[in-house]
Amino acid sequence: MLAYESLLNSAQYKVVSSPNGPMLVIAGAGTGKTRTIVFRLAWLVEHGVAPHNILLLTFTRKAAREMLDRATDLLGSELNGLYGGTFHAFAYRILRKFKPFWLEERPFSVMDSTDQQEAVKRCREESGIGKGIRGFPKTQAIVSLFSKARNKEQSLQSILQNESPQILPYSMELDQIHKAYQDYKRKAGLLDYDDLLYELEDVLQKDPEALRYVRSRYLHILVDEYQDTNLVQARLIEYMAGGLTDDRSVMAVGDEAQSIYAFRGATVRNILDFPKRFLNTRIVALEENYRSVQPVLQVANRVMSHATEGYAKVLRAVRTGGSPARVICCGSDVEQGKCVARRVEALLKDNEPSDIAVLFRSGYQSYQVEAELTALGIKYKKYGGLRIQEAAHVKDLLAYLHLIINPRDYASFSRVALMHEKIGPKTAEKIFAGLGLPEAESRFRTSHPRLFEELDLLKRLAGEEKSVADTVREVMEVYEPHLQELYPEDAPVRWLGLQEIASLASTAEELDLFVAELLLDSVDQEGQDEDFVTLSTIHSAKGLEWKHVLILDLVEGRLPSRFAILRQEAMEEERRLMYVACTRARDNLELYWYRRSESAASYGGDSFCSVSPFLDELEEEDRILCKGSATGRIVPTSGASHSVPSPIPAWRRRPAQGQGEQDQAAGGQDRKEAPDRNRGEEDGPLVSALEVLPAIRAGTIRKCQHSIFGEGLIMGVQDNNVLQIKFPVLGIKNIMASFIRCVEKPHP
Repeated sequence: MLAYESLLNSAQYKVVSSPNGPMLVIAGAGTGKTRTIVFRLAWLVEHGVAPHNILLLTFTRKAAREMLDRATDLLGSELNGLYGGTFHAFAYRILRKFKPFWLEERPFSVMDSTDQQEAVKRCREESGIGKGIRGFPKTQAIVSLFSKARNKEQSLQSILQNESPQILPYSMELDQIHKAYQDYKRKAGLLDYDDLLYELEDVLQKDPEALRYVRSRYLHILVDEYQDTNLVQARLIEYMAGGLTDDRSVMAVGDEAQSIYAFRGATVRNILDFPKRFLNTRIVALEENYRSVQPVLQVANRVMSHATEGYAKVLRAVRTGGSPARVICCGSDVEQGKCVARRVEALLKDNEPSDIAVLFRSGYQSYQVEAELTALGIKYKKYGGLRIQEAAHVKDLLAYLHLIINPRDYASFSRVALMHEKIGPKTAEKIFAGLGLPEAESRFRTSHPRLFEELDLLKRLAGEEKSVADTVREVMEVYEPHLQELYPEDAPVRWLGLQEIASLASTAEELDLFVAELLLDSVDQEGQDEDFVTLSTIHSAKGLEWKHVLILDLVEGRLPSRFAILRQEAMEEERRLMYVACTRARDNLELYWYRRSESAASYGGDSFCSVSPFLDELEEEDRILCKGSATGRIVPTSGASHSVPSPIPAWRRRPAQGQGEQDQAAGGQDRKEAPDRNRGEEDGPLVSALEVLPAIRAGTIRKCQHSIFGEGLIMGVQDNNVLQIKFPVLGIKNIMASFIRCVEKPHP
């Protein structure tokens, strides 16, 4: 028996040794979340739970594999039968055993994103919808809209209204394409990523045998990164957990402060409402941070202290030392790029490139820094791009494997057929329609012998008892001539990539599981390269860490995004994004902002900028104020003249939980308002719209000011103190009153 109490801190031990029932683990950044899950797996097994009665759900296959390997090493024995994997891969496994009713006994295949695009394109072309219409959304955008509506469980109309109003006029046509796409999948026996989760939910609701099987098999459920789940994933956990009798448990591990994937359909409400979904939930917070020094955590704690809701936790550093975070003000965004590049150059004198990361909200925000690093000869890597299973040659190989699993998979057949000479999309469709019809098939065998040789081979492989690795290698031999023909410029490099696929197949037991898990695996961050400085969006940086972290563009409209300013829930996600960025730093955190935007991409031209509210909320003990220059020289500043200029006014600063209005007002007394260049002295003073709502409702005050959108005219007041405002260029926007200042008419 492992000495758990001496190997874990007190909070971790409380989690690992918890009795059965529901538990929510609020695992702050860097607090040993993975270690805690690994020890929980070991605890269950050492206390008599059979491994096959444990289910571990994660968001990447890599994460699950790491946890299972570490638990195996800890126990000194294999955890045979314990399933660990992604929600989608698990759903596929259950659906193999309990098929959706509409499939009857037909086989089914899983589509990836490219397959989806091909299917939607085909449905669109067959119906003629959108043909010749300028501005009609492209196929990739249509697929994204369909997926977003499904994952957020909103109508397509609602998604268009909130996120893509410019294509709202095409909503009826998009609905028609969506219906055709659903019909196409049903006829072909196809499921896309989103279908897997919803079909599993449907099976568990309608098939008592399936529900009994899942509940009797998986007595103990552990879910990693619970804050990233969407609505259907939370319901699936609830269905599978059942009534949670004395011999059952469900443990959700996550951090509401790191919920940053709402654009994918994830909802922070799942983790916030877990105790409501599972009564008598025990809640334990992991707060001892093993990654960062306390000054870094001080900033992160302060940022989240202003959140409107969440679980109480304060990160405490196990490591000692460290200097306060530096808030560095540059003259402009161009100067910021030069300053950051020179700062990276200076850090490289005493650090490895892999110790340094530059983080930003959106990909385009690093362009200035990229140009400057290139000019200095500093190598960097910007994270993102295609994963291996999305590469064209890998897609080709997977198409062959799909046809072994499901010969009626038209998308895969079409991809294979189009590799052959004298076969275009229309011919491929005719050949597919003629399969199984003696006369038609005989005619096509004569005209396209090479294609049918391959199809016969695939049919033979489907009936043979070969290992998955041998099957993959045999298919690779068939595909190699096509590889040479299609990609002559880099065929050897692509062949090496296919050999990696064959290597992965050597550990697989069944072909369909191998293909499905390869397709369903989420994007795993590439390994950090020792020869490169990292440039990364904050979303891509989640889960990683560096010795030095430099965060760019901390101005209002960048972080937080200008689009988030319109909605409270979006602003809260921006706050969590800031928290995630800060907690990537181990030793040194630098926060950059600038007074003026010179680049064309910044607010549409030259303009003055306001500091991000997340910096404005920091207290004096949290940071050192500095001035940065194009030479990379960073100088600490002192005195009122160098305090954060253009601050968010006191009325805009959300108080921390428990902080009263009096304290909040006191905190803003020594700050000066930035001048408003677009308004005359005769207009009167600017006040918070919240202070004059009665006058706004009465129509006596209409003129207003927004820090980014400029001057506007209030058209009306909606629910929850949302103002409908007309701006000269942007048109009508709905914005919360807390983000608006109004011109108060002078008293006579």
